Amino acid sequence: MRKRTIAAMVLGTVLIGAASAAYIAMPTVHDGQAGETPELGRPGENDIGTRVKKFALEGRTTITTWGAISGNLTNANRELSVRFWYPAETANGETAKYTHIMRPPGKDPVTISTQGFAVSDAKAIADQKYPLILMSHGFGGWDTQFSNLAEQIASHGYIVASINHADKPIHGVTSFFLSFGNVLVDRTLDQRQILTQILEDAKSGSQAYAAQIDSDSVGLIGYSMGGYGAIASAGAPYDFANDPMSNIPATAKTAMKEASQNPLPIKSLVTFSPWGGQPDSRAWTADSMGKIDKPVLVIAGNQDDVVNYEEGVKWLFENMTGSNRYMLVYREARHNIIGNEFNLDPDGDFTTAEFLKEPVWRSDRLNAINQHFVTAFLDMTLKGDAAKADYLNVPTADSNNSKWPTSFGEQLNGKMAGSEQPDHWKGFQRRWAVGLEMYRMDNSNR
Repeated sequence: MRKRTIAAMVLGTVLIGAASAAYIAMPTVHDGQAGETPELGRPGENDIGTRVKKFALEGRTTITTWGAISGNLTNANRELSVRFWYPAETANGETAKYTHIMRPPGKDPVTISTQGFAVSDAKAIADQKYPLILMSHGFGGWDTQFSNLAEQIASHGYIVASINHADKPIHGVTSFFLSFGNVLVDRTLDQRQILTQILEDAKSGSQAYAAQIDSDSVGLIGYSMGGYGAIASAGAPYDFANDPMSNIPATAKTAMKEASQNPLPIKSLVTFSPWGGQPDSRAWTADSMGKIDKPVLVIAGNQDDVVNYEEGVKWLFENMTGSNRYMLVYREARHNIIGNEFNLDPDGDFTTAEFLKEPVWRSDRLNAINQHFVTAFLDMTLKGDAAKADYLNVPTADSNNSKWPTSFGEQLNGKMAGSEQPDHWKGFQRRWAVGLEMYRMDNSNR
């Protein structure tokens, strides 16, 4: 009996070793991509280019130290740059490297960079029209912080315009409150003025950069404070009953009220970790949230301690009653669920890592999943690709409950779930749809 058992163990070990060797020897089924990337998280068929354009924003004001005390605003010229990504005729040329210098308060500057695959100033594809996606970063962020998402979207046949909001630098407590106060005022106004100018250029044909833009198919993506601005831009009028909204100078409140009465001409909204739903600083009423009538995708971490997932993000999602909407949730994730994978000095100051990194999830994994679902949502809502709804209408709200039966010893080697795996999240590999939740709510205002 003992000899038979030992022989079985040896044979099993040999078979397992052989299977492992065969598995390792087989190339991945996804050329040039990490096998774990979900189906739509991979670059599309288009080569892409990138360029920067500056926009002058007229009639703007700024909150100064004296203005915060007196309630009087200072007139200010506001000029912002916008980074564009677009389908290009050729990708022959030097690919862009996106470099940014972070300046944490009281710390040494930190230079971070990401290597892209877009070609700087590449020639745009002529005689083609593509949907436009406007992107808006969070407080203290910058235009290429999510260049990976922008490049991936553009490669699937979109024009992406990412605003550099140029938030005022922070040196201490006073400058923090001034900077944040200006962000409260500026986000939706920046989005509105820049999108208006882009669409005017597309309509008039006066600017070559806008020749590819389909003005009737526009989406808006905002993260954190960018999401706060995007919610107002999509049609939810602000409420000024709570701090810090109640502390905004009266003139600025008037401008914000006037602007938020008219939603931007967008057809699709994506918000990552949006600010403004938390009870202690809520920026809207339930009635105003119900005025958004465009499809929405909300993406958040269920441990977000910046915008309060349980009482903030969920409240926003549940009260968008005029919208058909989805919410993707990363379990155990906090606020930083979007952003490039930055290589930081392991001995560097922790302030930078805390601003950019997630404690539990890997950035590259977050990016791949974000790209997958954002692409599906945009294709469905802006290109009318109804089949992409299958990626969002998942069979189980909890991804851990996905089922994909296999035979003993079957090797899938990165195969992604399709129509033959109806009980698994579509586009994900077996065992890799994990730690996620997806919720859907339909328009209840009809």
